[in-house]
Amino acid sequence: MGQDHRQQPQRSGSVDRTASRRAARGSRTPRNGPRDGTGRRDGAGPRDGAVPWGWPALLALSVTTSSVAALVLPTVLAAAVDQALSGGAGRSLVPLAATLGLLTAAETLAQYAGPRATAEATARLRAALVRHIMAAGPYPARRTPTGDLVARLTASAAEAGLSVQAAVYAVAQLAMAAGSVLALGLLAPELAAAFLVTAPAGWLLLRRHLRHTVSRGEGYQSAQAAVAARLLDALAGHRTIAAAGTVDREIERVLRPVPELSRHGRALWDSQRRVAWSTGLLAPATQITVIAVAGYELSTGALGPGDLVAALGYATLGLGGFGTAQSLLDLARARAGRRRVLEVLAVPRQPPGLRGLPAGPGRVELRGITVRTPGGTVLDELDLVLPARSCVALVGRSGAGTSLLAAVAGGLLTPDRGTVLLDGTPLDEIGPTDLRAAVAYAFCDPHLTGPTVLDALRAAADPLPEDRVRAAARAAQADTFVRRLPAGYHTLLDDAPLSGGQRQRLGLARALARDSRLLVLDDATSSLDSATEAAVLRALDDSHKDRTRLVVTRRTATAARADLVAWLHEGRVRALAPHHELWDEPAYRSMFRGTEDTEDTED
Repeated sequence: MGQDHRQQPQRSGSVDRTASRRAARGSRTPRNGPRDGTGRRDGAGPRDGAVPWGWPALLALSVTTSSVAALVLPTVLAAAVDQALSGGAGRSLVPLAATLGLLTAAETLAQYAGPRATAEATARLRAALVRHIMAAGPYPARRTPTGDLVARLTASAAEAGLSVQAAVYAVAQLAMAAGSVLALGLLAPELAAAFLVTAPAGWLLLRRHLRHTVSRGEGYQSAQAAVAARLLDALAGHRTIAAAGTVDREIERVLRPVPELSRHGRALWDSQRRVAWSTGLLAPATQITVIAVAGYELSTGALGPGDLVAALGYATLGLGGFGTAQSLLDLARARAGRRRVLEVLAVPRQPPGLRGLPAGPGRVELRGITVRTPGGTVLDELDLVLPARSCVALVGRSGAGTSLLAAVAGGLLTPDRGTVLLDGTPLDEIGPTDLRAAVAYAFCDPHLTGPTVLDALRAAADPLPEDRVRAAARAAQADTFVRRLPAGYHTLLDDAPLSGGQRQRLGLARALARDSRLLVLDDATSSLDSATEAAVLRALDDSHKDRTRLVVTRRTATAARADLVAWLHEGRVRALAPHHELWDEPAYRSMFRGTEDTEDTED
């Protein structure tokens, strides 16, 4: 919920900066942030060569210049008034015009530099978040819901980006208020005393209302993230929700955090309302008190007409200290947003390995693997060896952790405990480039990237030759339907209506095109009919038998074709043997019950 950005009392010549802040986006993080796997720092800006503190420095300089000019202006104006009354106004116009020109130029520059500083600060925070999230991989150490990440990336980063601008204006307004009180004291000690009679009460009220702003802001942003996370989950499963007739129930689930969101939002609005109400009463009271004292001093001859004008100007500038309330509110919101951003950046990442991977046949050893999730321990001290150049089917009941184990075997997930070795080398010691070249993955629901079908199949760190891509598509039984597309392999992905089975075959082709020694198929043939799957598996046996293959499956035919079956049960490998030997076990047979009925249809 946005804040009420009404103009606060501040120095002459200033305009509402908050509207510009809210329009600003994008950002910066400290240059000493953690490095990603490529050696670049998380805090690197969106453009090479950008000066990290260029715009904030320009903003600070322009605001400082504007503040000094504003503090000088009442004195210059007082001199002009005195000279005008004595008949010598011409000479006083030059310093007055120069001061007004400097004030206007500095304010104009500040209005440009402020949003730019906020925009670059937000952009740098977002860049750091994206790099950190992507470098953490699909299984980070502490998983945050996608909707929550989106909320932190958008709303929280934008709030955090306000910090530089809000801090500069808060310091400037406080300095101007202090300078104005000092100037009033130099004119007449009674004027400073009159100002200080009412001003401290305003600051006590502001402090009381601002103390809770950070916690309220964090609560509001957390509730926003909860709604976003639930909404994304609902959109991902909208077909299932519609088919089950649970739309109303799902709407209720998505909107459940809204009362909390409303409560925190009302509290934020109430804080601003109380601040505005307090300053709205105290500012005129303070100003009237100073004017009354100045008028009395004028009547006694202690002050001249010019001094009266100066007193009025400094009283107005001193009230600009109340305008710090809005900057402090922005700063409190920025702190709340920055905390949420730093919570994600604080999640540790596995440092990249530095060793090269020696030549080898593709033997994989998993020793004492333990993987814990928020729901408990999924893999518990698991041991498994995948013989080189063999095909091992990985089977288990739903929730047994077959996909987690497949992710561990290929280095997508670092286990909580244990070691994975590829040809005798621990995966966490292998350089990222060598590891990704050595392991290829195909998934149940592959995500295809690139403008065209050919680009999607060639997706890899190093571009693949087109002839190898086409050969892989033929092996994955994808070449025929790809050539029937309007532009064949050059058809835009957005213009290619692909079924689930066709997407799976393209995902398989993408994995087969890479010259890897370990191929991990994570339920990657589940949408294929039995005939197509058999053709794909035959092609794997014929053209890729020199690779080690780990196949996550729930189909008897797939398990039967494998050299060995790893039966995962209660966090460990219950058995490692050929399918025909395990088939005598009733518990093993029961895992495949009901799957044969769906093997002859393709989405």
